[in-house]
Amino acid sequence: MATQQIGSAENHELNRVAYIKALRTQLQLTEVYGVSDTVTTDAGDTVPLFQALLSLELMNVFYQRDFLETYVKHLRSTGNWAMALSMLAFNGLRDGSQNRFPLTWSSRNDKIAMMVGWTVTAEHPQGNPRHAAAIVDFWTSDWSKLAAQLQGGAPGLKPDLFERPILKMGQTLVQLPWVVGLQNNSTAAINNLRRLGARRNEARTETQRIETRLGAMLEKRGFKVVLNWHPPVGPDGNAGEVDVICSRDGVILVLEVKSTYLRRSQQDAWQHETTTLRKAGQQLQRKVTAVQLALASAPELAPLLGLETGVPATQISGWIVDTSIECDHQRFGGFLKISLEELLVALRDDRHLLHDPSGMFAPNAPTAHAEPQSLYPEGFSAGRMLEVVETQAVWRDI
Repeated sequence: MATQQIGSAENHELNRVAYIKALRTQLQLTEVYGVSDTVTTDAGDTVPLFQALLSLELMNVFYQRDFLETYVKHLRSTGNWAMALSMLAFNGLRDGSQNRFPLTWSSRNDKIAMMVGWTVTAEHPQGNPRHAAAIVDFWTSDWSKLAAQLQGGAPGLKPDLFERPILKMGQTLVQLPWVVGLQNNSTAAINNLRRLGARRNEARTETQRIETRLGAMLEKRGFKVVLNWHPPVGPDGNAGEVDVICSRDGVILVLEVKSTYLRRSQQDAWQHETTTLRKAGQQLQRKVTAVQLALASAPELAPLLGLETGVPATQISGWIVDTSIECDHQRFGGFLKISLEELLVALRDDRHLLHDPSGMFAPNAPTAHAEPQSLYPEGFSAGRMLEVVETQAVWRDI
């Protein structure tokens, strides 16, 4: 794609940025949140994930260029915000009946027709109207249904403007350029799926996919891994399913994996801390105890971890691994809470990518860059990985 023109020549650069941002969010959703290549709307229609992300980025580009940047030019020339808005709206009408008002509106069919061009692929060179319709629905918040929910006191989540930025009012779809043009689309996509869509049929599969991929990465580092282990009922009752157990170099790690969304307020972060993470610490206490008992007495677990039955582990630790970063490196029930992204960086040993490795953002970008500094200068070991995580070495100097 680096050598291909995306859209018209005048829009190519902005379209390319949109494409890169969509790839960024797709990687985050698939690698960290376990999302598959397709997503499902509330109506049950499926749409390719990348096309849904690219469409939101292209909306963002459109509103930045044709609304925000144009408004700023008028503001600089007039020095008056009301006059600048008037010029923006009037010039839109004069240049072909284009809506350049502080909010835009259209019918659903018109919106779909406008977005068909954003769904062009090798398989659908003219675009795919069905995918365009599903994308519109994926990003739409039905305010008529929301009003009925609020007025009736029915339970349910309320979408934030950025999470579903197409607002449906009756038969009309409304958008706010000053919101869509500036919002964080990565957070919008994550929270659309993991907050508003937490009860989707795919949500449980996504969490399992996170655990499976994490287990595979640990295996690449030489760990013996057991996923979704059910311990025998002990003296304190059923400890519950253990998400990930891994062993290497006499070190055993018990991981409690949590897949949540990105909080946007201190209240939300506090609730996450006092409910989800506190409960996770309590769960991990029971699970670590169950693993210790099973290694000492049950014959089936130790061989799966490459250990001798009845021989205690040199070291056993438990971590709460969460897709969100709230309360990172705090302890709950005595167990460290870390973000999944930090653990992935530590396992991949690519911390240098957080430090502008090619100097591309420096005032005088160098033509070459220094060799990456490994987190494991003496070679990877389980003990060193624990030290890297416990000392927050991934984030050092950032």
